[in-house]
Amino acid sequence: MDVACGSRTLARWRAGVCDGLHGEVVEIGFGSGRNIAFYPSAVHTVAAVEPSMESIRLARPRMASTTTKIVHVGLDGQSLELDDRRCDGALCTFTLCSVHDPNLVLREIHRVLRDGAMLHFLEHGVAPVADVERWQWRLDPFQQRLAGGCHLTRDPVTMIEQAGFDVEVLEQRFASGPKPWSYFTLGRATKR
Repeated sequence: MDVACGSRTLARWRAGVCDGLHGEVVEIGFGSGRNIAFYPSAVHTVAAVEPSMESIRLARPRMASTTTKIVHVGLDGQSLELDDRRCDGALCTFTLCSVHDPNLVLREIHRVLRDGAMLHFLEHGVAPVADVERWQWRLDPFQQRLAGGCHLTRDPVTMIEQAGFDVEVLEQRFASGPKPWSYFTLGRATKR
């Protein structure tokens, strides 16, 4: 995942999703720290949530290269050990596709965000093109087995709105690569 999600093609997307973050940020699906290079200087602390200790090990050199304080605060976004309304922002990249219960994760993000704070998200998901969507449904069971539970057929915008957020910035389009895997959604949503 570090290699697949670390391509140069994704750098523009990562820069876009991190734009505007500030203060204390909770990052669900921290992975190997591929977003670190794109944190704005206004971010002083990142509460990193990541279940893979191998990913955290891979992130250590990236963590050492930044002045942003990064603290690994948990393994599971479904149960965050953070106080209510603690965070100034949340960051979620290529995570809602693979967590067991994305609705529970989003409720936890909602709980730990201050009123009016924003969730910044970059996800792949179900495409609005019938032929591509049919292939996504066909490939989804294999994708889940081969890619750590990753789903091709989730709709991140619907899930985020249903969790109590108002989507304010949204860019959806095919990125480079095979269409079943490359329908990307980049956005920002404010906590209601």
